[in-house]
Amino acid sequence: MKFPERFSNLPEYAFPRLRALLDHHPAGGDVLHMSIGEPKHAFPRFVEEEITKHAHEFAKYPPNDGAPELLGAIADWIKRRFDVAVDPATQVLSLNGTREGLFNACVATCPEKKSGKTPYVLMPNPFYQVYAVATAAVGATPVFVNATAETGFLPDYASVSEDILNDTAVVYVCSPSNPQGAVADFDYWRDLLALAEKYDFRIFADECYSEIYRDTPPTGALEAAHKLGADPERVVIFHSLSKRSNLPGLRSGFAAGGPATMAQLKQLRNYAGAPLPLPIQRAATRVWADEEHVIENRALYRAKFELADEIFHGINGYVAPQAGFFLWLPVEDGAAAALKLWQASGVRVLPGAFLGRDVDGTNPGHGYIRVALVAPIDEMTRGLHDIRRHLY
Repeated sequence: MKFPERFSNLPEYAFPRLRALLDHHPAGGDVLHMSIGEPKHAFPRFVEEEITKHAHEFAKYPPNDGAPELLGAIADWIKRRFDVAVDPATQVLSLNGTREGLFNACVATCPEKKSGKTPYVLMPNPFYQVYAVATAAVGATPVFVNATAETGFLPDYASVSEDILNDTAVVYVCSPSNPQGAVADFDYWRDLLALAEKYDFRIFADECYSEIYRDTPPTGALEAAHKLGADPERVVIFHSLSKRSNLPGLRSGFAAGGPATMAQLKQLRNYAGAPLPLPIQRAATRVWADEEHVIENRALYRAKFELADEIFHGINGYVAPQAGFFLWLPVEDGAAAALKLWQASGVRVLPGAFLGRDVDGTNPGHGYIRVALVAPIDEMTRGLHDIRRHLY
């Protein structure tokens, strides 16, 4: 039996690659995981109460688009955070984690042809790998646009050739960016929206790290579109409680955008979606409505940012992240550095090349490692000092 060829050129996923790189070698100390972005701060205790209180609703099929109360709480949060009013019934879709939405949005909205040709999907490089697999699923052609120190660690989509832009259907943007922690400001969104109008493509804004920042809340894509009076169908934003509220296992995310675009996403989800159980939706409703725990969480990360800045002060090429919870640390060879660190200390980090693809024979992540600042601060302090000691 044959398998489809559209996924045949996908590289092995980052974490199996990491296991293959490290696990045949003994750890040089107590194992400390700084490779995966799984938050370790405490989540709101009321989550357990809400799930228990509504446990009887496990006996019901959950609403496919999200319970009205959850959609309302999300719309209220969008208004508070970005000062944009959205209709919860027509412009918001509850997701089972944003990976589902980032994948299905491409499936639901990317046309089979643009100007009679196979469309392009543009994405940053390095990037969250679901962007590429969604592109493969719809038979589009991926274009990896390097996000390097020279471009402020954000992709310069205006630098893409006009021949490609003419046939582009979708552009992915991650802000704050994973892995570099760079933030797209208002001017960046303004210029990208102008490009989208000129060349007629949609922007999928992955904003999952938007609530972890130092001092200034990152500008959102929908916020910029609203201020500019842009077509709301141009932009879909994606958010979740995974990082904002330390609840990756709750799987509460959402997509929001123009009504026509959201109708397409909802129609696909009617057939292929996996809605959250109602007790989970009830808990998520309360979490989206609460901001105190988010402020406390952000303060914990701010202390980690400051510690990292202190430890890596003077390191050539060190760029303090603006937001998110990763360090993108320059090294000569990411894979060699990760293996050396593992064998010397037991600290586990991710080679940057595992998050990127080769463009013209070069992977922009090759000379970096990604370090997740998710461990308790005492463990993280040890890990950062080990990185400084063994790699610099």
